[in-house]
Amino acid sequence: MKIIILGAGQVGSILAEHLSVEHEVTIIDERSDVLENLQSAHDLQSLQGNGSSPKILREAGANDADLLIAVTANDDTNMIACQIAYTLFHIPTRVARIRNRDYVREREALFNNQVLPIDHIILPEILLTHQITQLIEYPGALEMAHFGENQLSIVSLNAYYGGLLVGFPIAKLQEFLPHTQTKILSIVRGETVIIPQPSTVIEAEDEVFFISKTSDIKAVMSQLARLENLPKRIMIAGSTDISYNLAKALENQMNVKLIVKNHECAINFEEQLKKTLVLEGNAADKKLLFEEQIDAVDYFLALSDDDEANIMASLLAKKMGAKKTLAVVKRAVYLDLIQESTIDLIISPQQSAISSILSWVRQGDISQVASFNQGLLEALEITAHGDFDSSQVVGRHINELKLPQGVVIAGIIRNDNAIIVEDDTVIEKKDKVIIFFNDVKKIGDVEKLFQVSGDFI
Repeated sequence: MKIIILGAGQVGSILAEHLSVEHEVTIIDERSDVLENLQSAHDLQSLQGNGSSPKILREAGANDADLLIAVTANDDTNMIACQIAYTLFHIPTRVARIRNRDYVREREALFNNQVLPIDHIILPEILLTHQITQLIEYPGALEMAHFGENQLSIVSLNAYYGGLLVGFPIAKLQEFLPHTQTKILSIVRGETVIIPQPSTVIEAEDEVFFISKTSDIKAVMSQLARLENLPKRIMIAGSTDISYNLAKALENQMNVKLIVKNHECAINFEEQLKKTLVLEGNAADKKLLFEEQIDAVDYFLALSDDDEANIMASLLAKKMGAKKTLAVVKRAVYLDLIQESTIDLIISPQQSAISSILSWVRQGDISQVASFNQGLLEALEITAHGDFDSSQVVGRHINELKLPQGVVIAGIIRNDNAIIVEDDTVIEKKDKVIIFFNDVKKIGDVEKLFQVSGDFI
């Protein structure tokens, strides 16, 4: 597939890195130094210039491109580029990231072939709201993705001293959870990714990735980490759409306070939020946090557009007694610096956008892609087609498959039934197979494994 990516920011760069392994990728940006670094590290082409320029797009090979991904920092550039790609170059599929709230509100009327021809819109604020809501629902989880219409879930969490399974080999898991199906998929220990074996011993502070039925998530988490109660008191900092959306989603179930700097925004939010206490002020103001009893808050969420403000407010809230803190951080350099800080959860909007885009790009009958650990790990859901003769997977036991190192068949959705696979599980036609990758470079090999030979349709 021939792919043109507009924008070499964090999302564009990670997409280029992932996709260039199996596809012909050209990335366009106005910063020559960023492009040089990308081209020297990966097998791709780069072009300096304005991504919405017909001349630049033509030079990038738009005449015979299969896919345009517009993820520049400017919504207008992304939309214009998709229009030009459709009108001048007839690029079959166009994906754009849109963040402006005015465009987002009118998206159903705006984004279609009669108005603005964008096939798939990436809405970071909506994706992020959903992600944070999930993490609040499952306190202790670090990352989470649902598959098979929410029947199976992949979850990561930090194992802790005293966890029932900590210090024991993975083979003991079934003894601890005799009535629960689950499978350990990966262990991240420091900077090392460990591919689990039955003899692998889980250590405290390991980041453990597991799959289970969604209804069993908390049962599995209880064996690895402290089982925490659902939060009752939430404090949100930020004047963003994410702040408003989360307050609205949570205010009927929890006690929510929302701190905003902007006076006009505070009035607007106060009018629209029925049960949320809206406070005008600075979330890094010690006096304000003390007066609002930060030490009684179960979850402090820093959701402004300013990375530094989010980091400082979260650190201060934690120091003053907030039980858990979460900060939205966009810049990759900050993500690396604060991994060892006292902030409990660090969320990257780019990660959600990358997962959404990859779901559209992956070849074959792939219905969902989830990216974890800043893009180092990945999972996907793919449908098995064919029969024993035309397929390399249908009719075969899991342990018979020629899987690349680090690839784990995690689960199957079969006729609306969720299955955690064993070595002797047989893949059947039309199974939706959930696959976990400890090495994202092996995705192309697995896609080929699931391809059907001959003329089977």
